[in-house]
Amino acid sequence: MSDAKPVGVPLANHFKLSKSSCPSSKKEIEEMSTIPYSSAVGSLMYAMVCTRPDIAHAVGVVSRFLSNPGKKHWEAVKWILRYLKGTSNSSLCFGGADPVLEGYTDSDMAGDPDGRKSTSGYLYTFAGGAVSWQSRLQKCVALSTTEAEYIAVAEAGKEMLWLKRFLQELGINQTEYKIHCDSQSAIDLSKNSMYHSRTKHIDIRYHWIREVMDQQLLKLVKIHTKENPADMLTKVVTQEKLKLCRDIVGITFR
Repeated sequence: MSDAKPVGVPLANHFKLSKSSCPSSKKEIEEMSTIPYSSAVGSLMYAMVCTRPDIAHAVGVVSRFLSNPGKKHWEAVKWILRYLKGTSNSSLCFGGADPVLEGYTDSDMAGDPDGRKSTSGYLYTFAGGAVSWQSRLQKCVALSTTEAEYIAVAEAGKEMLWLKRFLQELGINQTEYKIHCDSQSAIDLSKNSMYHSRTKHIDIRYHWIREVMDQQLLKLVKIHTKENPADMLTKVVTQEKLKLCRDIVGITFR
């Protein structure tokens, strides 16, 4: 891939990856057995976990087909490598903002074409740079965008409490611990059970966030979708939106 043409986004809209693209015949399986798919995805995971939150969604998508990858899946992996080639001079930089822990969370709605599960994503910044991020499929099928966002908020809340205690052990305290969410209905649901008739089917483990909110251990804040950097963790975004997300999380080019 050293001579490949760079691209501007980790994954493009024309990639509609699903299990239908997996090889079914013996010949196709043999052809794919010579391609180092698992090795390439493992290398991408290493880069994503260490310093590249901008490829978290793309890596999460291609990693779903490790057991039986097809040619379309391999094309998507090569696309990610082309993106990394064009952004190899980027890095996470800290010090561009105050040493304050802030969180961002988002989800899509039924983004997985096979199981129709939604994708949760959260991202935490400290001193202007990203320190923790995650993009993964939810464990259950959400019946509404409110439910998908609510589940994402619960997952982000667990990470916030861990980071909060970690900072306090280091002697760093702040007055408020904010998680930014672009769903007002999910914020309302986390504060009370006013939507009980439409949300009583939600797994009780996700209602844990209500207790956390009652104890004022963290605070959910509304943010406009256009300003939410967690968008890049749950869906394919445009090059302009990706640039905005990278700026917020401290990914700079030298």
